Amino acid sequence: MNEVLRIRGLSHDWGAKPALRDISFTLERGRFTALLGPNGAGKSTLISVLTGLIRPAPGVVTVMGHDMSRHARLALARMGVVFQQPTLDLDLSLRANLRLFAALHGLSRRAADRRIDEVLEILDIGARAEEKLRAMNGGHRRRMELARALIPAPELLVLDEPTVGLDAAARAAITAHAHRLAQAGTAVFWATHLADEIAPEDDVILLDRGRLRANGQATELAGDTPLAEWFLRETGGAPCPA
Repeated sequence: MNEVLRIRGLSHDWGAKPALRDISFTLERGRFTALLGPNGAGKSTLISVLTGLIRPAPGVVTVMGHDMSRHARLALARMGVVFQQPTLDLDLSLRANLRLFAALHGLSRRAADRRIDEVLEILDIGARAEEKLRAMNGGHRRRMELARALIPAPELLVLDEPTVGLDAAARAAITAHAHRLAQAGTAVFWATHLADEIAPEDDVILLDRGRLRANGQATELAGDTPLAEWFLRETGGAPCPA
């Protein structure tokens, strides 16, 4: 089954303010898909729907064939999430944070430690496993949140602007890790307003004012135009970093 996420006819309003309008797309296994849009485009609302924080009306959202409206627990079990705002205990070590999360997923101590070691090796942070997060910089904390999202071995990894507040080197490192996960078979859904986080071969879903404006491979959508310029032209917003 190559299809991991299916969204059909998704709409949502915040009171009288429309947030999403008739959004439809699919994500496939092993692809890095960027949800690209300016601030206020509806990206965070869409992520909230995917992660079960709000329920769309109308709209159909399925993860690995599980309908979010009827089988949310089964859908969420196939998903890893990195939210825009950090949700870590800074006074615990990296390993302790991950053990706590693994326990919430029902893993035994032995199974948790085995999975934690695997994830830390993937992200190249095993040497810092016993350090408290308070002693780590923003880039390493963000990598830790990515590690936490990988604990349940998700088919779908959802990241809501995960590089906010990071310097250029940390942004590049987190983006590279996410691309490697996609190459290894995970469906990565990466919400951003920064065009330089998107590779030419990545898929792009352009969201603007709550509507899906474009959906396709970055190089096919932008053609010979730099992606940042294409993004600006399509949305009429402020320049986006190239």
